[in-house]
Amino acid sequence: MQVLKFGGTSVANADRLSIVSKICGSKYAEHGGLCVIVSAFSGITDLLIKMTDLAEKGHSYTEELNYFKSKVYEVADGLLSPDTLEKINTELTENHQVLGNLLSGVALIQEASDRTRDYILSFGERNCAFLLTHYLIQEKLPAQYIDARKYVKTNSSYGAARVNFEETNKLIGDLNQQGTIYVVTGFIGSDFDSGRTTTLGRGGSDYSAAIFAAAMDANELEIWTDVDGVLTSDPRKVKKAYTVDELSYAEAMEMSHFGAKVLYSPTIRPVREKGIPTLIKNTFNPDHKGTIIHHNKSKNNKIISGLSSISDIALVSLQGTGMQGVTGIATRFFHSLSEAGINVIMITQASSEHSITVGISQAESDKATAILSKEFEFEIKRQLIDPIVVQNKKSLIAIIGENMKNSFGVAGKLFQTLGKNGINIEAIAQGSSELNITFAIDHQDLSKALNTIHDAFFLSDYKTIHLFMIGVGLIGKTLLEQINSNFEKIKTDNGKELVFCGISNSRKMIISESAIDITHISNTLDIDGESADINSFVDRMIEMNLANTIFVDCTASAMVPQHYARILENNIAISTPNKIALSSDLSAYKNLKAISLKNSAAFNYETNVGAGLPVIATLQNLVNSGDEITKIEAVLSGSLSFIFNNYNNDVPFSDLVRKAKEIGYTEPDPREDLSGNDVRRKLLILARESGAMISNEDIAVEALLPQSCMDADNVETFFGLLEKENPQFAKLYDAAQAENKRLRFIASYHNGKGQIALKAVDQSSPFYSLKGSDNMIAYYSTRYDKAPLVVRGPGAGPQVTAAGVLAEIINMSNTL
Repeated sequence: MQVLKFGGTSVANADRLSIVSKICGSKYAEHGGLCVIVSAFSGITDLLIKMTDLAEKGHSYTEELNYFKSKVYEVADGLLSPDTLEKINTELTENHQVLGNLLSGVALIQEASDRTRDYILSFGERNCAFLLTHYLIQEKLPAQYIDARKYVKTNSSYGAARVNFEETNKLIGDLNQQGTIYVVTGFIGSDFDSGRTTTLGRGGSDYSAAIFAAAMDANELEIWTDVDGVLTSDPRKVKKAYTVDELSYAEAMEMSHFGAKVLYSPTIRPVREKGIPTLIKNTFNPDHKGTIIHHNKSKNNKIISGLSSISDIALVSLQGTGMQGVTGIATRFFHSLSEAGINVIMITQASSEHSITVGISQAESDKATAILSKEFEFEIKRQLIDPIVVQNKKSLIAIIGENMKNSFGVAGKLFQTLGKNGINIEAIAQGSSELNITFAIDHQDLSKALNTIHDAFFLSDYKTIHLFMIGVGLIGKTLLEQINSNFEKIKTDNGKELVFCGISNSRKMIISESAIDITHISNTLDIDGESADINSFVDRMIEMNLANTIFVDCTASAMVPQHYARILENNIAISTPNKIALSSDLSAYKNLKAISLKNSAAFNYETNVGAGLPVIATLQNLVNSGDEITKIEAVLSGSLSFIFNNYNNDVPFSDLVRKAKEIGYTEPDPREDLSGNDVRRKLLILARESGAMISNEDIAVEALLPQSCMDADNVETFFGLLEKENPQFAKLYDAAQAENKRLRFIASYHNGKGQIALKAVDQSSPFYSLKGSDNMIAYYSTRYDKAPLVVRGPGAGPQVTAAGVLAEIINMSNTL
């Protein structure tokens, strides 16, 4: 005998019952005998409860009752032929009359006992099973309607009755007629003594299915629902959740306790005792293999099998020095909660005996506080025990898996994963079986925590990195192109899936929890974007609270860095080629570094100096290894390097500057480069990274151009004025050539002072041989005192800068 159970969504309407009928027909052809347990139509149980509540309060329930009747007839009309409908119409009408009379009686006395409520609720399953039976008969299948009240015998605990298995198994054992499809009402039974209708409580239809499967010694129990089996986590919170192929009974029990919606803990118990496998299947995707729950789980390399959570939790703590060494404290604590009917979901106690903390439903936190305060009133008054501490708005997460007991470092990996994402653990519990690690966190971190853990344990082949980027100019656009063209390579080779969830230019922005298509981002922003607002962008990024988030600032704006501190405080990493934050006020620089360190939020800015060259990383490695930087000499501007490396008097100086701007070597306004301000920022950053806490005022810049050029109203006006300076630069070039020297714009730092100036250097200088847009940085230190450590290479251009940002993102991802 094969037992199948179909939930409310599977039998919600005529179309879905037709699908159920096809599944039953297929299974019948395969096995020859079926027992089919059904729930009420989706939403009908809630409707019956609402009708009862309205009647009890003396309010009108007519509209709800009429909807109930119309729903039943709608399903009947959609399923049954006119002849079949005519045969059963009298029975349907009588059922509706009985229900109406019951509600009328409740309204008359304005009281609905649990016994009456159970009877009223039974009309949901009874109507569904009755209609399905007649539809199967109409489809030429040998169906027989079974009212479970005749077979499932219980005590008189209405609302959550306990099953009398001895009598129940005996009665169900008579249903062994091969070649029959028994269609059974789920959820309901009857009091063994009085015969009155009872219900089996939450998940009752699943429980009914397990009861029948165990009593019939079924080959297998199939629970048909609206998902493809038991998923690794809640798909509403974890979009990458996928179906678990198999679970042990112990794992399934743990997952059901912690909120796995396709399972209810008591469901598994009867079939577990008989060793009957339970298969979770999808009514709407019947070809999917689903999840099998059994004793003989095969070995695999997955450490955990599932990730579940419970929200709306309160942590209640009893603590104080007067607890240490005193017997009976825990007994009183738990007895008080038990007597008040408060269910304890999680327990943790310090080995010092200084505190006991439990997780309970938040709805019961006030009640628990009052009861415990009264129980320990004597100790609290004498300050032996502190006042009861309650922390609301918590969630519990449980990682579940039998393989944990055979694996080292599971807890370490779990806590490290959470810590690196700024998620604080409030309480922890783990049983000696090592089947489950449960911990409490702030509810606002629930989705982030679930996704972080899911990526770490279930998707260990790759990690999803959520990127939010402001700035889609030359560097930003190039970065998007590089990520898009190398997406699969980065995922395969580096194990990183780079997903953009927020992108903004100066006019429009898009923020989305799902991946943004970056293929044609400019058009996408214009069509789908909303007005850009940096405050809103940062606020929403923080509110989304996604795991493994990196903020990328590809602007030259002074406004964006003003938000860095808040971003880092929320444990969001930053990667930026924007030099303003690191070269601003010294106190702001120190503050950002301190916040980054305190919150373990990476703050990386390698491309601030030298584009894609390892300039800052090399300097940091020297300093971190104990070396002392004594002097820095450098050509730090790729744009000015390009200009002076290519200037030979054949092309006017102003034309060469314009060309550098067109190919993206200079800032959007070339005066940033020609003023020396950009070089000063870079030198200031290097000096600070070497350990010298200096400011802009400590660096002298010899002006390349007269102030009139620098004060031009706009860029085009500036170029007009720059043309007038062409003779001056020609004169400087000729003078250098006459001495076999070359013009280089050199920055140097030594003994707390910096200098930036255009210099003519001879062949003895390392800067003499520079070509193209190359930067060159020479570090002199206690270790490198005779010859400097030199970093040289292209220091400008969107391609190398974007590549540097991309490399930084990938490297940062390793520490998230």
